[in-house]
Amino acid sequence: MAIPRIYKTEAIVLRQNSLGEADRIVTLYTPLNGKVRAVARGVRRPKSKLSGHLELLNRVKVSLARGRNLDIVSEAEVVKGYRQIRSDLNRITKAIYMAELVDNFSVENAPNQPLFDLALEFMEWLSGDANSDILLRYFEARLLDVTGYKPEIVQCVECRTLLAETDHLFAAGSGGVLCSECKTQAIGTLLPITVNAMKILRFFLKQRAYNGVHRLTVKSQFITELERLHGVYIRYLLEKDLKSSEFMTMVAASSSKI
Repeated sequence: MAIPRIYKTEAIVLRQNSLGEADRIVTLYTPLNGKVRAVARGVRRPKSKLSGHLELLNRVKVSLARGRNLDIVSEAEVVKGYRQIRSDLNRITKAIYMAELVDNFSVENAPNQPLFDLALEFMEWLSGDANSDILLRYFEARLLDVTGYKPEIVQCVECRTLLAETDHLFAAGSGGVLCSECKTQAIGTLLPITVNAMKILRFFLKQRAYNGVHRLTVKSQFITELERLHGVYIRYLLEKDLKSSEFMTMVAASSSKI
């Protein structure tokens, strides 16, 4: 059966790049087609029918025409613009970080419905009264899970013995926690991980929706611990720092001084 040249889909706008004088390449994340890069022709002109609909982080409905290298956006309509997020600097930096994570942990035209659902859930909760710090740590944990990079936190990643209920070390290069015997043979950067942080992370990974964790009360020291652990692990996997992460940290530091 021939693949239709024109298709319609819902999407989240992950990224924008200018092209020529009036066009723009938009990176979309869709439920059935995964990541899609498409050209929005004339979108930067004031009278463009697409203008405003394809803004970063918008939830949209789009009609796309398949192209040889890039698809072409023929129609676009905003489903939700997340005004509450855009009006708050702390929220929008977290949303941009989410979008950069999804972009970097996905490949074009590789469907991952759970990842689309996770990103959409994140935006919905972030636009409400959710604890954004817990939400972000939950999102990172679930993103690593649904993209196939879930760290091993139940058994020793090297010898596969069950981990004792005590503090351990996390090895990013091995993809998980090491027992007391294996940590002496480890190579590379090791991060301390407390038993409480491990319990929180295990709880996050058992949940399939944020409404299972949004009432959770977590001490700030453990949120900070998970932030550092995820940051090191994500940096190892992507082999680079995320620009949005650096900006988000700077904004959070500035807010704490006010």
